[in-house]
Amino acid sequence: MFKRSLMPEGKVLIITHTADNEAVDTVIRYITNMGGRSVRFDVDRYPADLTLTTTYRQGRWELWLGEERLDDITAVWYRRSYHIGKGLEPLLDKEFLGSALGEVRRTLFGMLEGLPCFQLERYSVYRRLDSKEEQLRMAVDCGLLVPETCITNSPRQLQQFLRQTGGPVVAKMQSAFAIYREGEEHVVFTSEITEAHLLQLEQLKYCPMVFQEKLPKALELRVTIVGRQLFSFAIHSQLQPGAETDWRKEGAALVNSWKPYPLREDITQALMAMMDAYGLNYGAIDLILTPDGKYYFLEVNAAGEFFWLDRLCNNAISRQLAAILLNAAERRE
Repeated sequence: MFKRSLMPEGKVLIITHTADNEAVDTVIRYITNMGGRSVRFDVDRYPADLTLTTTYRQGRWELWLGEERLDDITAVWYRRSYHIGKGLEPLLDKEFLGSALGEVRRTLFGMLEGLPCFQLERYSVYRRLDSKEEQLRMAVDCGLLVPETCITNSPRQLQQFLRQTGGPVVAKMQSAFAIYREGEEHVVFTSEITEAHLLQLEQLKYCPMVFQEKLPKALELRVTIVGRQLFSFAIHSQLQPGAETDWRKEGAALVNSWKPYPLREDITQALMAMMDAYGLNYGAIDLILTPDGKYYFLEVNAAGEFFWLDRLCNNAISRQLAAILLNAAERRE
């Protein structure tokens, strides 16, 4: 169901962190320009530098972030929740730290889940979207193509999938997966399966992975949907060395190479149907266009980044986000 208000309204709580990029400040500026008000909650400052309090007394709920009252907020933008409890490590003994961080997370996310206002999106919706398998099933149900896929920790099942696919296969993780070596973070990107990987096949049983046919790419698309507005951009990732399998590896080098792309109407409708099915008001969707003109769905991210695309469309994505949060544009309820 969609709801639209003719006049902007409200006070928006923004869940983010101190090191977030320009996207937050841009949306805040448009919220202010449209007559709304925003409250920024940098979760890496909680609880060391910020207090969060919920009370129920004499039949009334009250919510406070420090001295800022929040029970009158009309919308939440769950942007990021990185580094929750960051300041606790030097303050607590190690024997207490893990349990304290658990309580901090449970308190914050429990508060958000209980708020009786519009949220973009609820924490529980983010957790549901952690299931890449459900995303692929939903995409197929909505009429989209998806790559041939195997999600497994079975070396035998993977070998069978490789034989049946009969072509190159890529491996990816379902989460933001990183390896730490000598104090440095090394992000695991999508990569093509090689003979060297097959020599280590037995190790798969200790950590399940996603395997998909490696699709030939004419273009890679990032489609950002905000409410009923769609912003589609494409890139020739195959022209950038190192970006052929996963464009994110060379994201900085490609940041100015994205171009607006007119998405085919049937694909637009299928993506909107998927957003409807999930009840999402924001989604960053990755697609592959093959040389024979077929579009393949890879995933939707309800907190996907958009700042570099926003620059290419005169901040239209940020303006639409502000309008959705202020109930001044059509949104899913």
